[in-house]
Amino acid sequence: MSYFKDVRDYVALPRVVSLRLSPDGSRLVSAVQSLRPDGKVYGTSIWEVPVEPGGEPHRLTRSAEGEAGAEFAADGDLLFVSRRPDPAAKDPADADVPALWSLPARGGEPVKVAERPGGVGAVRVGGETVVLAADVLPGDAAGEADRRAARKDAGISAVLHEGYPVRLWDADLGPGAPRLFAADPAGAAPPRDLTPDAGAALVECSFAVTPDGRTVVTTWQVPLPGGDLRTDLVAIDVATGERRTLATGADFDHNAAVAISPDGRRVACHREQWATEERGVRFSVWIADLATGEGSAHAPGLVAASVAWAADSSAVYVAADERGRRPVFRVPVHGEPERITGGDHAYAELCPSPDGRYLYALRSSVAAPAAPVRITLAGAEAGEVAELPSPAPAVEVPGTLTEVTATADDGTEIRGWLALPAGAGEGNPAPLLLWVHGGPLASWNDWSWRWNPWLMVERGYAVLLPDPCLSTGYGQEMIERGWGDWGPRTEADLMAVTDACVARPDIDGDRTAMMGGSFGGYMANWIAGHTDRFRAIVTHASLWNLEQFAGTTDGAYYWRREFGPVGAERYRALSPHRWLDDIRTPMLVIHGDKDYRVPIGEALQLWWDLRRSPAESKFLYFPDENHWVLKPGNVRAWYETVLAFLARHVLGEEWRRPETLG
Repeated sequence: MSYFKDVRDYVALPRVVSLRLSPDGSRLVSAVQSLRPDGKVYGTSIWEVPVEPGGEPHRLTRSAEGEAGAEFAADGDLLFVSRRPDPAAKDPADADVPALWSLPARGGEPVKVAERPGGVGAVRVGGETVVLAADVLPGDAAGEADRRAARKDAGISAVLHEGYPVRLWDADLGPGAPRLFAADPAGAAPPRDLTPDAGAALVECSFAVTPDGRTVVTTWQVPLPGGDLRTDLVAIDVATGERRTLATGADFDHNAAVAISPDGRRVACHREQWATEERGVRFSVWIADLATGEGSAHAPGLVAASVAWAADSSAVYVAADERGRRPVFRVPVHGEPERITGGDHAYAELCPSPDGRYLYALRSSVAAPAAPVRITLAGAEAGEVAELPSPAPAVEVPGTLTEVTATADDGTEIRGWLALPAGAGEGNPAPLLLWVHGGPLASWNDWSWRWNPWLMVERGYAVLLPDPCLSTGYGQEMIERGWGDWGPRTEADLMAVTDACVARPDIDGDRTAMMGGSFGGYMANWIAGHTDRFRAIVTHASLWNLEQFAGTTDGAYYWRREFGPVGAERYRALSPHRWLDDIRTPMLVIHGDKDYRVPIGEALQLWWDLRRSPAESKFLYFPDENHWVLKPGNVRAWYETVLAFLARHVLGEEWRRPETLG
């Protein structure tokens, strides 16, 4: 069946979102997100996937509350996080916060093994040690339950901030903050606080535990003067809580994908060198000696989406962007990186087998959702990829995907993907939808459940997914081309590849539209004020007034590195709101009120400004949604409104208000 004819069928598709391999390499599990029976929210369950081709995946967990965060313990038991009620508790219905559960490898029912008043978050295992993250109110962790109860009984929601930031993506930070705890995998003792003085240092932390269970390595945020932040890498002794810094630098962040080698000697992570107003951000893989902290940068330019150590500790496997794909690279401790996968795929959730023979992963592409695969690492079959049975159904897209290129005005090649509807050709050209990615440091290279072009292709549109300047996977020069020159340079790249597409006989150059979210929304606003070539523009979670945005976004320090202090000329030169009087194209503005990355004030001012312009416009507002808009019903409303708006202005159809909007 086609899941793209009706948005409801698409929204109801199950999605594979994670992958974990047992310590002995015999078991593979995935978390699968699917629509709950009420159709209002998604739930997550854990499935076992065969480690060999053939066989059938089977579901391991079932609860109305769902399960996530699966990790294998040393003995093969499966740990996971869930809000499910505890049948051994006095009130089984009382499950306000997620706890840590264990599903025995030998079979049986899950057992709760750890809980915290503020809930359990991420979980990592090393040897016999289990470490979990949990939100804790200021003060002694042992007395936190009483403090939470007193705050609730008093009706207090106020938060006193003494540092920055105060919000993150769609969450208000405080009054609690994350800490790391050592948990007993058998549940015989309560979790022990390893970081009582963490403060806000562990917000958005990435951590791992050494194979002997003695040390936790984690990212650690350090507040700096002027509201800035630096992310270091620290090692924490599990027995004593003693902390030492492994990696730091005046203008470096060691901020994601922390992985420890099987021999316990080294740690790897993703590293970013800060940008300046003159120089773009620079990426590398950092590998350091765990005992001394001495380290070095490897594979400069690779944006590490996933990092995992080879079984013999001689190299790390890295999934990183490259020219509209996300292949797997082998990055040796001593030597040059080499690409080990081919094709047009994007890999994630890398899981090397302990015998060094295989690398398990999730593989997707712009034309296929994520599914588990096995990559052979050694012997005559090295590099071969075998598909494994997936807990989610296979999806056939309603068209074809082709690669397009163009030459920009400065001679740079700009490439992208063009999704074409079936039947498009010289006698039946398709209307074109230019869709600009967010970031801006990003790439169209994998399947997106949220920004999916195939729903538009099903309705006859050709969808262009270009990677202009600032896109990752094309080397540092591609980033530098657009650094501090967002609007003009990016517009020139986008118009070059759009021109190349409309010159094709299967594209109708008279019926074109443009859309984008986040940075793509910024470009939608910029293009609206600089050309009237498109019949319609959709701008989602978009930046409109850069000086306003710079002071209200959740991470103002990050943008200041590129744009300088508020009031600098770059804000005025690149802010789309200054070209309001030149906008003539019909615009659909979309924004969620819980978006803290691009706050709602951007949409409110844009909408008010458009009301005073000659351009036709509409405003799709989500009071309870974030940067992406994720609730199933709202996703349906988003697509149906966008499609109705495009049908009116691109296809010339009568405007029909979507039924989802009453």
